[in-house]
Amino acid sequence: MSEFTSTGSNAHEFTVSELSGALKRTVEDQFGHVRVRAEISGLKQADSGHVYLTLKDDKAVLDGVMWRGSAAKLSFRPEDGLEVVCTGKLTTYPGRSKYQIVIDSMAPAGVGALMALLEERKKKLAAEGLFAQERKKPLPYMPKVIGVVTSPTGAVIRDILHRLRDRFPTHVLLWPVLVQGETAASQIAGAIRGFNAIEGEGDVPRPDLIIVARGGGSLEDLWAFNEEEVVRAAAESSIPLISAVGHETDTTLIDYVSDQRAPTPTAAAEMAVPVRSELLAYTDDLDRRVRRGLLRLIEDKRDRLRNLARGLRDPQSMLQDKIMHLDHLDNRLQSSMRNQLTSRQQAFAGLSGLLRPELLSRGITQNLERIDSFSGRMLRAVSVINSRANDRLQSNARLLESLSFKKVLSRGYSIIKDEKGRVIKSASEASEGLSAIAEFSDGNRHLLFTDKTVAAEKPKRASKPKRSEPDQGTLL
Repeated sequence: MSEFTSTGSNAHEFTVSELSGALKRTVEDQFGHVRVRAEISGLKQADSGHVYLTLKDDKAVLDGVMWRGSAAKLSFRPEDGLEVVCTGKLTTYPGRSKYQIVIDSMAPAGVGALMALLEERKKKLAAEGLFAQERKKPLPYMPKVIGVVTSPTGAVIRDILHRLRDRFPTHVLLWPVLVQGETAASQIAGAIRGFNAIEGEGDVPRPDLIIVARGGGSLEDLWAFNEEEVVRAAAESSIPLISAVGHETDTTLIDYVSDQRAPTPTAAAEMAVPVRSELLAYTDDLDRRVRRGLLRLIEDKRDRLRNLARGLRDPQSMLQDKIMHLDHLDNRLQSSMRNQLTSRQQAFAGLSGLLRPELLSRGITQNLERIDSFSGRMLRAVSVINSRANDRLQSNARLLESLSFKKVLSRGYSIIKDEKGRVIKSASEASEGLSAIAEFSDGNRHLLFTDKTVAAEKPKRASKPKRSEPDQGTLL
């Protein structure tokens, strides 16, 4: 125990914070500037703009962080699996006993790495059908408004405006964006979607055509136009889009999805509008051709009219023939009318001789005699019918009277009904206390049934032999 105490007393005692600080200073002094080639893994971008990632090879991993200011300067967007070269310094994180690299700059590990990533992304988007030819829209022949997505300070916008002014002055809307850097892709995609979101009925007109343009540069400089969000925004555009990124030899993914690719921004302006002077010359030529055609047509019609006129008869002689024919028809009409009038007069004179008063009076007298004879026969027939009907009516009345129940009541019978008018047919229906109505031949009386039974006396008749009759109870 004493040996342990004497040995430990010669060593300096550190606190954890002191030891962590000493390690931090040692690592930062020894590795204050390092370059690391590795593959990105676990990439995360915080809302603050800082980027957290892990650099790895086949044997080890190294945590890394890139602060917002440095991340904003990147010319490409880091992705998992991309091989990069990072420059920065090593430091420790005492709170967790970890070390990491603080990255100041990052670049793809050669053009080959970016090309591999570009090819992989190209295959992915092509498999989704974004590059299909049938998706491409035709460009408008004479757009009234052209939207341009590019940097407002570069030579690209000046070249486009100058070329449009020379060929066909058109209204241009510029949507200023960054064309290089970490935020360039999101700004370009937002500009394309922003032009498509314009309604067209407000103060800002909706473009008929969109040009996305940038000058030449390296693959890293043009990388924003290879980003997936830019490609998808161009594919979603309902407005025809021309891509003019880089020089003629430069190719980006937006070129595959755009409706038309231009080798340069100036060429994009030439594709967008026709040449005004050529249009004027073409319309003048069309006007001259139309005029010549009309003059030729009029001359042909005039010649044909002359030829047809030579084959026609003299109008005056044709008119005289028609006048003579008309006079002949008029004479025939008048003669026919006179003949018809004479014939009708003769027929009327023959009929009027038959219309004498004595003939009319004789006809009236004969008709009156026939009417009197017919009316007499009708009266006799009606009298016979009425007599027969009266006999049948009297016979039916006598039969109805003989069959009426009133005759039965006059012989001493009656009908017993309850208060609802139903006939009581048996003694079992006449319970005690039941109120009823008795109908006689000369009137009605109210009855009240009791439980007493009254024996009926047998009738006595002197002149006729006695006849047995069934006993009947009394209701009184």
